[in-house]
Amino acid sequence: MDINNLPIKITNAQRAEVLTQALPYIRKYNGKVVVIKYGGNAMINEQLKEQVMEDIVLLHLIGVKVVLVHGGGPEITDTLKKIGKESVFVDGLRVTDEETIGVVQMVLAGKINKSLVNKLQINGGKAIGISGLDGHMIEAEMKDARLGYVGKITNVDVKPICDLLEKDYIPVVSTIGCDKEGNVYNINADTAAAYIAGGMSASRLITMTDIEGILMDKNDRSSIIPCIDLKMADKLFKHEIISGGMIPKVECCIDAIHKGVKKVTILDGRVPHALLIEMLTNEGAGTMVVKDMDEDDEL
Repeated sequence: MDINNLPIKITNAQRAEVLTQALPYIRKYNGKVVVIKYGGNAMINEQLKEQVMEDIVLLHLIGVKVVLVHGGGPEITDTLKKIGKESVFVDGLRVTDEETIGVVQMVLAGKINKSLVNKLQINGGKAIGISGLDGHMIEAEMKDARLGYVGKITNVDVKPICDLLEKDYIPVVSTIGCDKEGNVYNINADTAAAYIAGGMSASRLITMTDIEGILMDKNDRSSIIPCIDLKMADKLFKHEIISGGMIPKVECCIDAIHKGVKKVTILDGRVPHALLIEMLTNEGAGTMVVKDMDEDDEL
């Protein structure tokens, strides 16, 4: 990110003020593990993708131990379409037969994973791409026979990720898993990120997607709820304010909290530099989920 190329001219004093305001957050997150889940729909715009990679490298350079977990649903759909195979979904999950899982593995562990690694490297980061197959890091079993090779996570071994962090790399994790017989499964990226963040006792899990966050009124983008705890989440479910595609996203946030993650944020990946706004400013972005707002002295 080159602040000299911003469209609004700012003085050197203003630049210094921006950096000074970020200093408490730099201290706060230095040496802390932050898992970032980068959703397929948030990766469509190449310019925004470039900015996200810049943000991740910046966080890495100021001492944040960033783990990038990615999906890639839209690109999988496009690749299947190119080979003449229609995508079928049941309850929002892709039906994955033997041919489809081959495409999923190729797109996630190959094209997307290595593309993100390359972009991080170009922007000055040190990154290594791995998948849930490496070291059998993500173990899974068949979730539902109707869905084919869609996996339900049975175990996550975060040691390969920790090893990379210790050597000052940014781990880039593609979310495919396997069972003890070697069958490969397509794993929901939100779920995998929650397990990984929990297994690492991460300070933060930030899930970047193509929605603003939780809205009090789904038709009013300005009605975003900045923070909820588990009790409030239960009420929002009951009143169907959390509904549709937001249900599994919030459920994954809650799972991560139960697994020991302190704060989980649903963040709009379409907003330029949303990561830096969320982590290094008072303003924040998206909707944060915590265990109990009354007990969290940082809110």
